[in-house]
Amino acid sequence: MDNLQEKTKPADTGGIGETIRVIVEALLIALVIRTFVFQPFNIPSGSLIPTLLIGDYLFVSKYTYGYSKHSFPFSIAPISGRIWGAEPKRGDIAVFKLPRDGETDYIKRVIGLPGDRIQMIDGHLRINGQPVKKEADGFMESRDAFGRTARIPRYKETLSNGVTYNVIEREGNSGYWDNTIEYVVPMGHFFMMGDNRDNSTDSRDQSASGVGFVPYENLVGRAEIIFFSIEEGTPPWQLWKWPEDARWGRFFQKIR
Repeated sequence: MDNLQEKTKPADTGGIGETIRVIVEALLIALVIRTFVFQPFNIPSGSLIPTLLIGDYLFVSKYTYGYSKHSFPFSIAPISGRIWGAEPKRGDIAVFKLPRDGETDYIKRVIGLPGDRIQMIDGHLRINGQPVKKEADGFMESRDAFGRTARIPRYKETLSNGVTYNVIEREGNSGYWDNTIEYVVPMGHFFMMGDNRDNSTDSRDQSASGVGFVPYENLVGRAEIIFFSIEEGTPPWQLWKWPEDARWGRFFQKIR
């Protein structure tokens, strides 16, 4: 009996070691994918309504714009600038690190490229002196400034490169950021805006507590696809609520 016990111990030890090795390898693979290929994000605010809703979960491609220190967890990589870099296109929806702290993840639409002049006049976006085409596109239900459900005017904007998307104007054309100065985007920076024009803290806010111009280095990646979506206020782990609260029509929807 003693001999049998001695023979089985190495096998048990080997089984535990093999399990640990498999777990470590799986974690390393997941870390590599998250760092260099795709990273999941969820949408906690309504600044990109109607394009992205609170409760959307999406994949962001890390390779699209190349890599900087912010591509890595906790921005730990000793990288200056970007490697294998490619600049975003006007109209991309991009995740970036908030310039004022270099830590907080924000997601907005790329509106201004380096050297561009950006201005809002009576709710109409102008790029380099030219008004962006804006057409009425019905209404959608959203929340007003008091949290009440309301019908919000929706518009379709078309950029000079053909990119089209919807925006909403909760306060019509007289919101706080619907009339601005003309911003000149510095070289190596980008001008970011939300599609929910009257409820978005973005590059229009140049104050110390705002977003301001976003350095190229701060870009994390481009939003590609919604892989999961659930009604605001419903935690995704509550599987019993999925049949009613999951937004099935948004699953695997490409982001534009």
